[in-house]
Amino acid sequence: MGFLAFGINHKTAAVDVRERLAFAPDQLSGALQRLRDETGTQEVAILSTCNRTEIYCSQDQLDVDGILVWFAAYHCIAVEELRACSYQHSDEQAVAHMMRVAAGLDSMVLGEPQIFGQMKDAWQSARSAGTLGPYLDRLFQSTFNTAKQVRTDTAIGENPVSVAFAAVSLAKQIFSDLRRSTALLIGAGETIALVARHLFEQGVGRIIVANRTLERAELLSGPLGGQAIVLNQIPDFLSQCDIVISSTASPLPILGKGAVERALKQRRRKPMFMVDIAVPRDIEPEVGALADVYLYSVDDLHEVIEDNMRSRQDAAEAAERMIVQGTAEFMQRLRALAAVDVLRRYRVKAESLRDQELAKAQSRLERGADPSVVMAEMARALTNKLLHDPSVQLKQMTAEGRAEALALAQELFALDDVTTIQGEP
Repeated sequence: MGFLAFGINHKTAAVDVRERLAFAPDQLSGALQRLRDETGTQEVAILSTCNRTEIYCSQDQLDVDGILVWFAAYHCIAVEELRACSYQHSDEQAVAHMMRVAAGLDSMVLGEPQIFGQMKDAWQSARSAGTLGPYLDRLFQSTFNTAKQVRTDTAIGENPVSVAFAAVSLAKQIFSDLRRSTALLIGAGETIALVARHLFEQGVGRIIVANRTLERAELLSGPLGGQAIVLNQIPDFLSQCDIVISSTASPLPILGKGAVERALKQRRRKPMFMVDIAVPRDIEPEVGALADVYLYSVDDLHEVIEDNMRSRQDAAEAAERMIVQGTAEFMQRLRALAAVDVLRRYRVKAESLRDQELAKAQSRLERGADPSVVMAEMARALTNKLLHDPSVQLKQMTAEGRAEALALAQELFALDDVTTIQGEP
């Protein structure tokens, strides 16, 4: 059984490509089942975030091209275009990659914590869709354990920095006194919740949370003394907002150029700072061309993020060593499981031979044969049958020049020394 990690991320694909290759939450279950059925993949999970879309597979024979072609066809993108911006890791490298992703070592923001929860969501989605088998499940569990160890035993999670933190840091650079600013947050997911908390801690004057459902917006805005609205109320409040930060799962833009232009006129050209964290984007890119708008996408936050990454480099080095150890331990357990399967099948075979010889012996005893003779012949016959196949295979392997076979056999059968064997076993 082999493992494959195939995908694209913020290092290999621009945001306009990533948004075309993202899986919306309501697509995941159907996509997972289609991927399994149409590619012959036994076990599969999909991780889809604003910075990456990755497919994790367990297959008897790894088929990278099959996954590539399916991925491209699903999102109606040319195979060669996807090939140019994708990457793949197999077996041990795939294990290490998943652990690095879950620990935040492969994120735009080094050590950011949200990816761990997103990886758990990917595991749960595959489990709910019925595409999470025993091998991939074991890999996810080992991935979670290693990522937790990284968080616990290194400083990579201290002084949290994230895309949300970077967005708020950039807002502080543009508006020196956030106490006089009003922030509109679109969405009510984990990223927006982090943005809201950071803004609240920085003393922003007013927070408005817009969401598809008013209840979710109220849950987020209430503890922060903010105001909750639904998405179709945004045009009524937009002119009041100095800061707009959006992160939803909407497949289509929520804010268009026309709505922003009208808001700017009401603001009498007072500047607006906007950050679109969503993939696909929530704010039409054309909004960035307006003279009094400062629009940033997740890719534009890279420079801000890098300034906050430097303090985590030492912790990252220690974390990488844990990834190496975690990968080695998982592969060792996996190999041990393979041995258990072989031993189980050999035990079934041996017990079948035993039962055959025992039945013969019991039949002879019932006919009055000498018990000591019957037992001796049963022991001899069983020994010969148990040794027959290993003997034939060992001779064949050595005849083919596979010299290591003798050493392995000696170790397997715990033989202290190779002695001369007389006669056929």
